Amino acid sequence: MDLAHPLDGLDDHPWPAFSHAYGSAEDVPGLLRALSGPDQDAADEALSELYGSVLHQGTVYAASAEAAPFLARIAAAGHRTADVLVLLGGLAESDDEHGVPTGTVRAAVAEQLPLLLPSLAAAEPDVRRAAAWAVSHTRAAGIALPALRSRWAEESVPAVRAEVLSALARLDPQAGSAVAATALEPSQPAEVRMAALFAGLDAGAPWTRAMHTAMLSLLPADALCSDLDQERGEPLSAVVKALLSRGDGPAREAAFALVEAALRSDRADVRTEGLWAADCACTLSRSAPARLIRSLCEAVVDEESVISVASLLGQVGSVAAPAADVLAPLARRNPNQVDDHADRALAALVLVAPVKAVPFLAAGLGRRPRALDAAAGTRAPADFVLPYNDGLLDAVRDRLSRPESLCGDEPWRLMTLLRGWGAGAAPALPELCAALPHFPWAAGTIATVAADCAPEERGRAVASLRTAAEQGSLPAAQALYDLIGEPAPLLSRLEEGLRGGARELRDAALATGALGAQGVPLIPALRAALSGSSGDTTPALDADTALAEALWRVTGEADEVIAVLDSVFTRAGQNAWSRWSVVRAARAAALLGSAGRSLVPRLTAALDHPAQAPAAVLALLAVADPASLDRAALTEAALRSAESDADALGACDALEALGTTGMTDDHLRRLTALAHGDARVIRSGVQTSIIHEDEALRIRLQALTPEPEF
Repeated sequence: MDLAHPLDGLDDHPWPAFSHAYGSAEDVPGLLRALSGPDQDAADEALSELYGSVLHQGTVYAASAEAAPFLARIAAAGHRTADVLVLLGGLAESDDEHGVPTGTVRAAVAEQLPLLLPSLAAAEPDVRRAAAWAVSHTRAAGIALPALRSRWAEESVPAVRAEVLSALARLDPQAGSAVAATALEPSQPAEVRMAALFAGLDAGAPWTRAMHTAMLSLLPADALCSDLDQERGEPLSAVVKALLSRGDGPAREAAFALVEAALRSDRADVRTEGLWAADCACTLSRSAPARLIRSLCEAVVDEESVISVASLLGQVGSVAAPAADVLAPLARRNPNQVDDHADRALAALVLVAPVKAVPFLAAGLGRRPRALDAAAGTRAPADFVLPYNDGLLDAVRDRLSRPESLCGDEPWRLMTLLRGWGAGAAPALPELCAALPHFPWAAGTIATVAADCAPEERGRAVASLRTAAEQGSLPAAQALYDLIGEPAPLLSRLEEGLRGGARELRDAALATGALGAQGVPLIPALRAALSGSSGDTTPALDADTALAEALWRVTGEADEVIAVLDSVFTRAGQNAWSRWSVVRAARAAALLGSAGRSLVPRLTAALDHPAQAPAAVLALLAVADPASLDRAALTEAALRSAESDADALGACDALEALGTTGMTDDHLRRLTALAHGDARVIRSGVQTSIIHEDEALRIRLQALTPEPEF
């Protein structure tokens, strides 16, 4: 092949017939030309655009396979060789293929191995390293392994040698582990020893005392892992994750021992990595917080270390109660001054020991935004309510009395505190009513606080809400209805909302449905909104679902509603980003009961998608003929959703509805593992909420199945 002309045949390709992340691949030839051209800035931009189109956030496409031969020729011809090899390796690594049969893109890269393997012997170390990484991701062991073994025997540059070892282990874990066993000696370069540890872990080798000692001797290790392996950018955390994933007691103890040793180091940089690993362990293991809390406290040796550990302590909540005395000295500091460190410590203390935190928050309210955020429950369990305190109520009233001084989320956070206290917050009603013109959504708080107040106080709240509602405030009209059942202002405001954009329309429709029969005057507006709806965007789909739900709740007539929901299911299926719109449509379908039976095929199809399955299960239980249901299949769909963390909380709802009576032995075993196992079921989402959500889920799942006997 004439590598002097790597783009020969480029224009003969029907590029517009292929697609990438942004549609037609007609731009790929220009990008390949720029990548192989003399203008370095243009080549940089082309490389960036190729990452965005043919390897978009790890997803590959038909155009990715078509580009692979040209990329291989560009690399072999010496144009940005290391960079292009890394791109090719990323294409081969991907298991997220869009619009092509499984393995198409990887096979396209593997076909180029005759062009790629010579780079293992290139003069430049960065090229050899990129080549080892790229060829191993082709999974073509028969071709690539001999070349990698030869490179291992000859390579002397530590970073390249480490990458070659990782590549060998990737293609043949057992053989890689055998090689790695010889590379753990202290005489070996640190990068190679780190790669050897991972090679042993990947092969399932037992974690030994020698491996434990080697890992600790390499700390701090954050500079030792390959920048090509982003999942192992924090090596100690990656080792802990690998050990915990084994799911057995000895491996779990080995992981905890590593974290504890790092946290107790006399080196600050090692303790920092220990804290990252502790965070990882607590996110993955239910037993980790209680086990590690003592070591976390011991890692606090100065103000900076308090700040470093505070976020994790807040995430584990009351389990970290022994750390309250570690947080309190800093949390109470400088209440009359803005102090970010004190704010961070107080935010953690709110979640760890709320009773102790309340006086400090009262003293610093207005100067502790992070702590107020925590107190408002945004980083706490769903049922978290900050304990009532007279001093804090006085401080809240003082802040509300000066609405012009409030900014950002502070007004909303203050309202959340008051709602949590209910009638206990009644003394703040004058300030709430005075703040209503500044913050219209305070209306809901006024209704909640006034609901159980004395008649005179309640009357003043009603007067304020009525005035605001008459001036056009939808929140005030809603609050007035919630408080005294007065519908007229709300009907007027909702009719306006039903003429709004998709999001406003959705909210107005949901509020209309909540009115039930009292929403009858809005039926024409609901139907008019439906007649103007179109599109498969998420806002449009969700607005239609809300309109259908409102029509059902108000009219009780199923035919029109079923037609709308059927349309939503059809349009959502054409949009890969609309899986949660299917969930919302399934929840609306469940409201129909047996009247929605014609939607059973749509709901059954949703069982194959883990994120959609829980809502589909609940809907099928509501609408289908009970005799037609395969309850074992429904249980399987719900369990898969929980096990994959697609919608664990929804799966729990579905499992509770199904019950355990008809479960198979395998289902009961898996449910028991979810409920009583050490591995967290919820592993993704908002980082500060993962642990709280999983703990709440565990309690619910344990109510379904008894603790196993050992």
